[in-house]
Amino acid sequence: MISFLDFEKPIAELEARIAELRATANGSELDIESEIDKLAKKSAAMLAATYAKLTPWQKTQVARHPQRPHFLDYIRLVFTDFVPLAGDRVYGEDAAIVGGLATLDGRKVMVIGHEKGHDTPSRIKHNFGSAKPEGYRKAIRLMEMAAKFGLPVVTLVDTAGAFPGVEAEERGQAEAIARSTEACLALKVPMVAAILGEGGSGGAIAIAAANKVLMLEHAIYSVISPEGASSILWRTPDKAADAATAMKVTAQDLLSLGVIDGVVAEPVGGAHRDPAAAARALADAIGRELAALVVRTPAELVQQREERFLAIGSL
Repeated sequence: MISFLDFEKPIAELEARIAELRATANGSELDIESEIDKLAKKSAAMLAATYAKLTPWQKTQVARHPQRPHFLDYIRLVFTDFVPLAGDRVYGEDAAIVGGLATLDGRKVMVIGHEKGHDTPSRIKHNFGSAKPEGYRKAIRLMEMAAKFGLPVVTLVDTAGAFPGVEAEERGQAEAIARSTEACLALKVPMVAAILGEGGSGGAIAIAAANKVLMLEHAIYSVISPEGASSILWRTPDKAADAATAMKVTAQDLLSLGVIDGVVAEPVGGAHRDPAAAARALADAIGRELAALVVRTPAELVQQREERFLAIGSL
């Protein structure tokens, strides 16, 4: 059953009415299918109209939807032959970042990404997608392995940010993020990154400094969360909606600013309403980008990546 967000309340009320009518019709001689059909069409139209004009803050809520598909969902839906690889060979394993060898539409790749989890046990296991230094060092290890064997790298980003705890700082969080970003930029194989939900700060860009960066239609990507920006600028988190608008966190804004290279359309109502369709659209988009990149030489790939990121923010 779909969980409705606050701004979807009118749609939720319609869906509840439809459910009541269906329950009434079950085992009854009453013919109310026409009424159910009319309400279902009204609900679908309302959903489409609502999602056609989402505000940046509403998109933030969609990006954080508890039922939004995450890394392991996309692995299951569009990748095959996935072989997970664990550990950073320095400290230990960090389940916030998952990676391994896989096949995408017949092409062997190294796929790496954040996993948030879907319920309390899995969210605790994956630390809500907030990686520690060992997670980024694992990502570096897998990227270097991919380069050694000539495999393209695909990264799926979905994190509110790197873990800010004391233990992470003690183990060199900033250094690990910097080296992971450096490893992305130095890769001599094609690299495509996709922002699935949240792309938060250095924790996101550490595995997203790619040749091509894609975003799902209702994902967000920013240097700080809207709540964090609101707390700094207005001394209260209550202005998060204003901050989201000012920060240009949406895929559409970032495409116009040249921060990303493409927006992947989601099913009407968000990826959580049809994960399979969202996964297929994402796989097709990644496949097209990889096909255009694999013909480039290693030197061209490195140069293009460097020029791409140096150009961000230039006039």
